[in-house]
Amino acid sequence: MDTHLRERRSGHADTVARDAPTAHRDRQTRGRGSAQRSSGLRRLSVIIPTFNEERTIGHTLDRVRGGSAWEVIVVDGRSTDRTREIARAYGATVVESPPGRGRQLAVGASIATGDTLLFLHADTSLPSGFDDYVFGALDQPGVCAGAFRLLIDGEGRSFRLIEKMVNFRSRARQMPYGDQAIFVRARVLHEAGGFPDLPIMEDYVLIRRLQRIGRVVIAPATVVTSARRWIDHGVWRTTLRNQVCIAAYRLGVSPARIARWREDAGAPRPATSTYRPVSNGSGRNTV
Repeated sequence: MDTHLRERRSGHADTVARDAPTAHRDRQTRGRGSAQRSSGLRRLSVIIPTFNEERTIGHTLDRVRGGSAWEVIVVDGRSTDRTREIARAYGATVVESPPGRGRQLAVGASIATGDTLLFLHADTSLPSGFDDYVFGALDQPGVCAGAFRLLIDGEGRSFRLIEKMVNFRSRARQMPYGDQAIFVRARVLHEAGGFPDLPIMEDYVLIRRLQRIGRVVIAPATVVTSARRWIDHGVWRTTLRNQVCIAAYRLGVSPARIARWREDAGAPRPATSTYRPVSNGSGRNTV
């Protein structure tokens, strides 16, 4: 294993079985939830979109136990494997939705009861004590949302370079993406128009909207995301394709059309959406 990666991952995540948790762990989580309710502490809802994630969802949910979440909502896009079964065994609230990450996250946000929402990809692991980092970031003056630093679970210099680029962009431009576990107050999300129900680029559009409301900060902790999409489609091909999609959107191309381009280029196409881009009269998308 890449020595740099191994050192950075130490202390973040131990090897965790991807089966259902023990009854002892269930009792611990239920007790923590009861304590939150009785003490009136701030409530953090973790929302996870899934589609055939039986190999990852157990580990992801186990990492959620490293903090005190008020509720965990898994929005499943009609999986054909054991994803829903495993999520329920971990005590998550499981709801079904038409597939498409933007739509699934919009559904989760609409039913969440917490005053703060964290949107977590199914192949991304949270750091221990993530809730403290979330509230610590949002308590800063002028901050409306945030996310975490990124670590890619893969070996090689290419991944280390991508991490540096992502983390620099996130800090310098206040532009984190979805695999960095975006978090926001529920009232601020409502002010921003809710979670964008888009076939693609839902995280980019959300952050652009939030930037108009306040600062978007990066918490001093790291999430670990799977390298699978870079491995499946090529590291630099995937990176270049993402930048082309952003440029096309900024020039006024609709997310539905961009999604079709990605499908034609060999990437899976998300579900369709009723979204229509907002134009500023120049043909460019303004959000």
